[in-house]
Amino acid sequence: MPLALLALAIGAFGIGTTEFVIMGLLPEVAGDFGVSIPTAGLLVTGYALGVLLGAPLMTVLGAKVSRKRMLMLLMCLFVVGNLLSAVAPAFAVMLIGRVVASLAHGAFFGIGSVVAADLVAPDRKAGAISMMFTGLTVANVVGVPLGTLVGQHLGWRVTFAVVAALGVVGLAGIAGLVPEMPRPEGVHLRHELAAFKNAQVLLAMAMTVLGFGGVFAAITYIAPMTTHVTGFADGSVTWLLVLFGLGMVGGNLVGGRYADRALMPMLYVSLGALAVVLALFTLTAHNKVLAALTIALIGALGFATVPPLQKRVLDQAHDAPTLASAVNIGAFNLGNALSAWLGGLVIAAGFGYTAPNWVGAALAAAALVLALVSAAMERRAGVATVSGSTVTGSTVTGSTVAGGTPAERMPVVRH
Repeated sequence: MPLALLALAIGAFGIGTTEFVIMGLLPEVAGDFGVSIPTAGLLVTGYALGVLLGAPLMTVLGAKVSRKRMLMLLMCLFVVGNLLSAVAPAFAVMLIGRVVASLAHGAFFGIGSVVAADLVAPDRKAGAISMMFTGLTVANVVGVPLGTLVGQHLGWRVTFAVVAALGVVGLAGIAGLVPEMPRPEGVHLRHELAAFKNAQVLLAMAMTVLGFGGVFAAITYIAPMTTHVTGFADGSVTWLLVLFGLGMVGGNLVGGRYADRALMPMLYVSLGALAVVLALFTLTAHNKVLAALTIALIGALGFATVPPLQKRVLDQAHDAPTLASAVNIGAFNLGNALSAWLGGLVIAAGFGYTAPNWVGAALAAAALVLALVSAAMERRAGVATVSGSTVTGSTVTGSTVAGGTPAERMPVVRH
């Protein structure tokens, strides 16, 4: 794999760390600013909304900039946002810093996916995308726990300063390792927008929302579920999240490897298995060992869908994939928000802390149905294309004769 993928992975590591580390530092931030925990939670909500809005906005604004330069500008924005959070004199300023940092998130992964795919041979594109996303998954295993530990002992401002420094390292790596990759000639914003007229692109994004939503329906409420139902101590939740992160790393790498060989079958297996495991989590949540194994499996199966879904969007968007790729990153965050809301609804309705698992299973099953529909549509389109391209007339060297038996329709080679 090219070293440029390492630079992209470092940037992804920093972005993944800043996105999730705030969840472990909310009490410290709330205490310093004198706000309630729910108010401090706006730092999470604001970031998610910034990703949703920033993915298409920043991609459109950078439509005339080379992809390498755009990645560098996005990392600069990320560094500025985290530095602003680190030195924020008031809660409102920190919220602004979080939003500024989040604006880089979707576009970085969207453009980065296109760059990663272009760095390798066609049969290794999904693997290259998964290598970049490895930075995001490793962030959940290493960056978030360490960032939380640093914030609790040295102060949360130090955590955000360190994350900003990671952004500088990522920026330097992109500047030095990623080759210049100008945008394809003739591709303008209208070409990028035209990708959204493709039903297959929209289906892939819907699969992203539902499939990834299935994961976070359960994981969003992992703390109350594992403490109140499974019987884990509060301090064990961090290690359960590390297990989830390890599953993410493994699933992401496996998904990238096998998506290059058989993309749609990989989606069938991962989404189908994810739906089953989430449904079983309503039972395994009552046993500590089984619950821990299930959490790791959810991380693995959920992130096994990421490289194939991202590659599916790139493939279907054809020659103008950048905006579609970035918007698909926003779709992951939309899935997070949707599933967290639905999971909260079933808990509030009195169905218990394991009820979000049923919501997640239903969402993953719906994503599987869409994958099957997408494949069926593609097969029908392929048959129509083949039927419409049959050549009539006399047989010539290397041409195909219309009509007759299958053997008669085989190409005839003159010696």
